[in-house]
Amino acid sequence: MSLDDVALVDHHAHGILYARPSLDEFRGLFSESPDPRQWPHVATGVTYRRAIRELAAFFGCEPGEAAVYEHRLARAWGEYASALLRATNTELLLVDDGYPLPGEGTTWQELGELAGCEARPVLRIESREPEVVREEVGAARGRGFAALKTIAAYRGGLDRVAEPVIAALEANEQTGRPLPVQVHCGFGDSDLWLARADPSHLKPVIERFRETPFVLLHCYPFVREAGWLAHVYGNVWFDLSLTIPHVSRPAEMVRQALELAPVSKLLYASDAARTPELYFLAAKWWREALAEVLPELLEDDAEPAARRILRENALELYA
Repeated sequence: MSLDDVALVDHHAHGILYARPSLDEFRGLFSESPDPRQWPHVATGVTYRRAIRELAAFFGCEPGEAAVYEHRLARAWGEYASALLRATNTELLLVDDGYPLPGEGTTWQELGELAGCEARPVLRIESREPEVVREEVGAARGRGFAALKTIAAYRGGLDRVAEPVIAALEANEQTGRPLPVQVHCGFGDSDLWLARADPSHLKPVIERFRETPFVLLHCYPFVREAGWLAHVYGNVWFDLSLTIPHVSRPAEMVRQALELAPVSKLLYASDAARTPELYFLAAKWWREALAEVLPELLEDDAEPAARRILRENALELYA
């Protein structure tokens, strides 16, 4: 089963950085570690080595890190980024407006132009001042935002969601047509405490804001916990963004996600940030993982299920 013709809806993504990285910085872009001492170790990782092979094949250069990096440096920044983004066959990007910071990377509009597709912004709650967050959230849909996003996992943990986020959730629900709320769950950089990023901590919040669609992002290593929440709550969806493309066994994560969760609750996303290679790799490895797993699980219904996950579920949710 080939899924290359299915146009993607990437419901959670970020802009890419303008700066040209050194080799070690380039390696660091393929990890969540902000520690420069870690970046040389990234080059020994299973996923990084696979990524280099994939990129070399795409660009038609020698299959090694040096050749891929030199090819990157030799091409114009926009041309290089656009080639990778357009190769994903993406129809719609929903872009978190909280990272990169203004001036450091592309805006959501610029990212859409590079990718040759429609793009819409996602309002990050923590990027707004607490005294204006209610007003901004209440007006978000009218201003063209597709969703809200919270990084509460980084700001104290999902076991004790901060008051400004609760205020934003109240304002969102009071609109009568609440926007979907994306919630960072699971792994990320060293700024979070992983145990407090377990999505099962969100149970009281999910139950309090019953009319709000919650979308659990990333989820690794709590993929099964996220799947359980999507299994028992009608207002919960989830994805495997960041998990794919970073883990070395993406098909295994898809299997875990669908052990309990309905196909209609799993969404494609890359969570690609900082560098365009991650958009390309996420799209390729998501498609390959679904093509491997879904025929095993669903037989003749595999292709319709894949289309739901790659685009249709998100189009329905964010309509």
